[in-house]
Amino acid sequence: MSDWKSLASQLAEQGYIASPDLAMALHISLKLGRPLLLEGAAGVGKTEIARTLANALDTRLIRLQCYEGLDAAHAIYEWNYQRQLLAIRASAEDGKTGPDVEKRIFSEEFLLERPLLQAIRQDTSPVLLIDEIDRADQEFEAYLLEVLSDFQITVPELGTLTATSRPYVVLTSNGTRDLSDALRRRCIYSYVEYPDRATELAILAARCPDIDERLAAQIVGFVQSLRREELEKVPGVAEMLDFAAALTGLGINDLNDDPEILRASLVTLLKTQADRANVPLEVAQRLAGKAA
Repeated sequence: MSDWKSLASQLAEQGYIASPDLAMALHISLKLGRPLLLEGAAGVGKTEIARTLANALDTRLIRLQCYEGLDAAHAIYEWNYQRQLLAIRASAEDGKTGPDVEKRIFSEEFLLERPLLQAIRQDTSPVLLIDEIDRADQEFEAYLLEVLSDFQITVPELGTLTATSRPYVVLTSNGTRDLSDALRRRCIYSYVEYPDRATELAILAARCPDIDERLAAQIVGFVQSLRREELEKVPGVAEMLDFAAALTGLGINDLNDDPEILRASLVTLLKTQADRANVPLEVAQRLAGKAA
């Protein structure tokens, strides 16, 4: 990947249309071997960039989904306590006790690798996706610093485990809380916006190549107008693609053909009862008319 334009082309071949800013940030991240932190609203394609990058590089994607209360045992490693207990009992029955037994049960044989440890022990550099880091507690960020700085993990019983090959790291955040300065300093940063009309049309064409051009233009126009309404959950790119698939599957060639089908198809875009109430049929028809 000699430059950001060739990287953008490779992503496009996988169906991901990246903005120049995003492609440049990703290119710099790969070149410098630094994690890439992506912020933006839910549904703009932050998670998808990691999947697409793994496909483009023909490597494994390892995902760590963050949540409140996430700790090292679930993110980095833990010991297989059940097997350890069985091993201790078996050793006791054989008359074996002491340091040798302890050394054995705290060996690689009983180590359970979680996503972060898996990522640094691959023969080929994987893509490590740390998804929705803002949902994890601030304390968990401290666990990440050693990994993101030196790509190594310290296991007290085994010592420091250094990366066999450095993973390509992508972190995503929906902005539900502020991230620490220490984490931000270790990352290349990009803010991912909702795509503009031309980009979203290109995304739809890449994912649904058989869709009629006029219908595609209507769909994108409708969804982009819908995003300007007062909504609790703004539809993202994935919802737009679901909307397009639903309409084409129902044989719709024009958004204004059948108001009832249009209304029924809104289940792909509006994901709360409040949003459904705020976009009644007459509003949907108005937006469809503007998109025609």
